[in-house]
Amino acid sequence: MSRFTLPPDWSLATIEPNPSTPLADLRLAVEAALTQPLQSKRLRDLATQHARVCIVFTDATRACPDQILVPAILRELDAAGVPDDHITLLCAVGLHRPSSPEEKIDKLGAAVVARYRVIDHDPVDCVEIPNGVRNDSRINALLLESDLIIATGVVEPHQYAGYSGGGKTVVIGCGSEETIGLTHGPQFLDQPGVRLGQIDGNPFQQFVRDMTQAIGLKFVVNVVLDGEGRAIAVQAGEPIAVHDALVAVARSVYEVPVPHPYDLVIAQVDPPKDVNLYQASRAATYIGLSATRPISPSGVIIVAARCPEGAGLGRGEQRFFTALSQASDLQKLLAEFRRTGCQAGEQRAYMLAQVLSVYEVVVAGSLCPDVVKACHLVPAASIDEALIYARQRCGAAAQVLYLPHPLQTLPIVRRDA
Repeated sequence: MSRFTLPPDWSLATIEPNPSTPLADLRLAVEAALTQPLQSKRLRDLATQHARVCIVFTDATRACPDQILVPAILRELDAAGVPDDHITLLCAVGLHRPSSPEEKIDKLGAAVVARYRVIDHDPVDCVEIPNGVRNDSRINALLLESDLIIATGVVEPHQYAGYSGGGKTVVIGCGSEETIGLTHGPQFLDQPGVRLGQIDGNPFQQFVRDMTQAIGLKFVVNVVLDGEGRAIAVQAGEPIAVHDALVAVARSVYEVPVPHPYDLVIAQVDPPKDVNLYQASRAATYIGLSATRPISPSGVIIVAARCPEGAGLGRGEQRFFTALSQASDLQKLLAEFRRTGCQAGEQRAYMLAQVLSVYEVVVAGSLCPDVVKACHLVPAASIDEALIYARQRCGAAAQVLYLPHPLQTLPIVRRDA
């Protein structure tokens, strides 16, 4: 927990994910899930000796314990007699930067990286999906060349999908620039059902599910994590069945009632989401664009994040920075996006600009204050310095909400409050 000092006339409420019990042994739990998959045969029964298999795993910005999930999947494939050279591990980087050799080892373990072919998704190397949801739906060519596709993922709150996991690792993480741009533009994001925490009636989530079936993704292994990054649930099997089962668990942990909106919300963003401003800014949009916003009109949001990679090094992150830093008027930027659409990556600028139209956002403790300022955010050296700035806007007797785990906590303002 970050240390900070509130003015004496301010009140503080701290909320975290609801109490949950971490799995005593994640490795044993994964083995059990693979033994009894949901609505699917076991992997060793789905695979054949001659099958070409692609395992899609999450990139470094996702806290998914792939170093445990992937070796367990590989043991199932080994039991089916699948040769090592028939297996490719594909890192779902989307439009983020490629993963480094060190990140691949952190994600999968040195033994897996040394033994198997491990590559990054390239959004240029994509092909049209036969019977896809749209004619412009494209996916990594390797997937359509594979006989069996398997994916890992973490089920957690997501601004567009409602909750991540299921087929999203493949559909978005291995999609073309056009597919990512399509789903991340105003034509999708402005629809009422595309909301944090919402699954039913969510066009983004429906797109992911429809594409999952069109691509032929048959099997996923997904987890739910607590605020400390410990696994509390794991399921394997058919993607939609696994997603539905784990969303129910995730809701019971992440969705936390609060009595009223607050004048100031402090969000502490920790690794891996603090790696750059593109990722860390999710905290501000989760708070400012929530269906039941936990912040009062004209409130202040403080995001504490180090952002060692600045705005971000990938193509999407650079577009995010360019869009915001070159915009002299955020209302005009929003109008232009709504008129012409967004390129993939610019959607984060689109979402953040909506928040900045209503709230002041201060980024505390970043290693890139110039980048923060260029993006129309207020840089501060620490949370305490950010609080001094916020006092000018919040005044006396302000009510403050502190979120130690803002990307795993959905404050739900009680309607009867």
